[in-house]
Amino acid sequence: MAVLDDPQPAPAFAQRYRAIAARDPRFDGQFYTAVRTTGIYCRPSCPARTPKPENVTFYLTSAAAHDAGYRACKRCLPEAAPGTPEWDLRHDVAARAMRLIADGVVDRDGVEGLAARLGYSARQVHRLLTAELGAGPIALARAQRAQTARALVVGTDLPLADVAFAAGFGSIRQFNDTVAEVFDVTPSALRARARRGRGPRHRPAPVSPHGDPAVPGPDGGTAPVPGGAACVARVRLALELPVREPFDARGVVGFLAARAVDGVETATLAGPDVRYARTLTLPHGPGAAEVSAGPGVGPGRVGVRLELATAADVPVAVARLRRLLDLDADPVAVDTALGDDPALAPLVAATPGIRVPGTVDPHELVVRAIVGQQISVAAARTHLGRLAAAVGTAYDSGIDGLTRLFPTADQVAGGAEHLRLPARSRAAVAGTARALADGDLVVDVGADAGALRDALLARPGIGPWTAAYVAMRVLGDPDAWLDGDVALLAGAQAAGIALPDAGRAARSSALRSRAARWAPWRSYAAVHLWRHALPTDRPKETR
Repeated sequence: MAVLDDPQPAPAFAQRYRAIAARDPRFDGQFYTAVRTTGIYCRPSCPARTPKPENVTFYLTSAAAHDAGYRACKRCLPEAAPGTPEWDLRHDVAARAMRLIADGVVDRDGVEGLAARLGYSARQVHRLLTAELGAGPIALARAQRAQTARALVVGTDLPLADVAFAAGFGSIRQFNDTVAEVFDVTPSALRARARRGRGPRHRPAPVSPHGDPAVPGPDGGTAPVPGGAACVARVRLALELPVREPFDARGVVGFLAARAVDGVETATLAGPDVRYARTLTLPHGPGAAEVSAGPGVGPGRVGVRLELATAADVPVAVARLRRLLDLDADPVAVDTALGDDPALAPLVAATPGIRVPGTVDPHELVVRAIVGQQISVAAARTHLGRLAAAVGTAYDSGIDGLTRLFPTADQVAGGAEHLRLPARSRAAVAGTARALADGDLVVDVGADAGALRDALLARPGIGPWTAAYVAMRVLGDPDAWLDGDVALLAGAQAAGIALPDAGRAARSSALRSRAARWAPWRSYAAVHLWRHALPTDRPKETR
């Protein structure tokens, strides 16, 4: 009898078997199909002949398939699939652990560091993840390294020794052994096969951090051409990230563009392709990234240019960009559920594949949320730009428009006087930033949603709207609801949702009741309503 590594194998097995029989790409990355007779595992849409049910085992993670002795299919390349929205939908310890592992916590701090973040012992975390996901934290981190390595091997010209370092392997031998074990091919053969399959590949000419022509530098970076401006070499890479379609790239970039802080972010919406770039604060140093999407990039892909202090930050930068753009969402599931509401159906039809933007820096998002309370998006952007110019660290980027990093929590705490806000609001920003800097308030992708909400609400000057907004954008909570948001009320009215002709409290209560039917996708419904409240800049985004 075929088994499944979750608590209810029978109905889940039947559903997933129907998905692989239909070769449904919607489920790629959400589970993996291992076939006993071949010893390989595939993505659900693999074009190979559908195996017999008695020969199939489904796994929630590729790491579980690895640990069970299976290797990745060379035909469908399951490691190249988008990720799963499972870890945002679930609020348990396993989901929190997976978000932290994706952010590189195991590679940086080990299993003990992961366990400390989760509030359990290392042994408890290993036992829990093995029971829930079929693999322990080390195996899960190893699978992520293999995925990063495959993307760098086939998608860049980075020397293979540098790929090993960038993907987080401790040695070249470990890198070679893992790639051979997972993909049944050597790294050099994997790269050669990928190049034969794709033909000539256009790559942008490298530039130095000053924008001067450059030549390849050490470790895959660049060095200025003799005669150019002096600069510190940085690692530069061009990658492509998979995404489930439909993907509302213009919408998510437009959302970020409306909130872009001068010098920290820049965005372009003109033309068929959209572009968004920003500076990054990463574990091993500052960096920057530019993402692009549209016909010029191709369907099911997002182009990424990275500018990093070290290749060791590649996996973290990629994971954070995926969360920023919500690339692991299941747009068909979201659109199907929200489209069942007659009022939302036209909005879904007009904007399929809508996304909930995340963040690349949880501390930054908390500061943005507090500053944005009770004022317009444009006003918040002005205040944050002034703060960044006053206390943010200068950054010399090769990407046009990027000149500084968003201030750290410590810098915000010491420079909140630059915000021309009421004294109470400045105090809330400064106090919360100080708590973040000192570790008294922990906000990261592995936080427990309930505990985070309580910790935020316990702080002066932070209300339910801000707590929900942080959960939506930091934790990727697909079901957050921002009660009392005036833009939601405006969007609901524009969408024809009947609300009482009374005060805002009564209208908010009625909309909250209506929104209950949109669970577990209320965050996506909120983005639809926000969008429908445009084209004018919403007067206020909060209570």
